[in-house]
Amino acid sequence: MASGLRDLLSSVFEFSNLIEQQRTGAITRQLAAWAAILAVPTAIAGIYGMNFEHMPELRSPYGYPITIGVILTICSALYWRFRKARWL
Repeated sequence: MASGLRDLLSSVFEFSNLIEQQRTGAITRQLAAWAAILAVPTAIAGIYGMNFEHMPELRSPYGYPITIGVILTICSALYWRFRKARWL
């Protein structure tokens, strides 16, 4: 009887560990998805923050709105893709 209880207790601990690993994996996927989404505006703002003198977008009156539109489009596409993959 003691051996049976020990096996049952061992199975319960293993199941508990599996549940915790699954939850940790889901949280890790969510964090990775948000990091990817936030990397886009960070990279684009980093490039524009270097104050290049000869960037074609700087002379255009629509350069800034186009850049913001590109950032929003890429971030929205990433969000939609991660949502579809059930990462978010």
